[in-house]
Amino acid sequence: MNFHDLHELVRLELLRRIERGSLTGSRLAQQAGFQQAHISNFLNRKRALSLEGLDRVLAAQDLRIEEILPLELTAGTHKPCRDPEPDPIEMIPIVSPSSAMEDVSIASSAIIDTVPLASSRLYENRARPAPRRTHWQRFLAIRTDAQQATAMAPLLPPGSAIVLDRHYNSLTPYRANQASIYAVRFGPTLLLRHLDFDDRHLILKPYVREFPVQLLPLHDNESPGDYIVGRVCAVLAEV
Repeated sequence: MNFHDLHELVRLELLRRIERGSLTGSRLAQQAGFQQAHISNFLNRKRALSLEGLDRVLAAQDLRIEEILPLELTAGTHKPCRDPEPDPIEMIPIVSPSSAMEDVSIASSAIIDTVPLASSRLYENRARPAPRRTHWQRFLAIRTDAQQATAMAPLLPPGSAIVLDRHYNSLTPYRANQASIYAVRFGPTLLLRHLDFDDRHLILKPYVREFPVQLLPLHDNESPGDYIVGRVCAVLAEV
């Protein structure tokens, strides 16, 4: 194993901790004494850490090299036991709400930033696409603004990256007894809300009771899938 291999193992372990919610990029930067942009570039494979920088990250997270090595020496033997292959990481593009609503595929010029997410976490999501959405780029993310976060607090923290599955445009419950959060086209606006349907109206429900319930009328030739941009499948703290 060389320094590059160790560098990548550390990066993947930190991404796993961020995905589990036990760490954020800003907290790691503060702990290790780096600028947040420096840590973000490291996590997104845009910049490497020096040996000294890697030591600082390991110390900040109380992480020992033997904990992340792909080989494990069992007591009394020298036979290596290889760990499973690391879960591949995909970089999810963060785009504007208008791009999330309108763009079939995301051009590089429309990407504001990216966030990492394990492939297994993405593709374990079940799809129920509307017929006209089957060829749309499936996963992308938007940032929550103050209004979105306040209406759905504490489910959607301010500034978080909201990953949307644009191949789930159905009101069929994704999980029993658990309301999904949907991204919904409401005029020129993209709203993040719980949804219900009654008497040819989509009912947009905020999580915070002080916010109003909104009704979206559907015409005779329309279905809920014409307005549902996608289902929120992950909420990630800002890196």
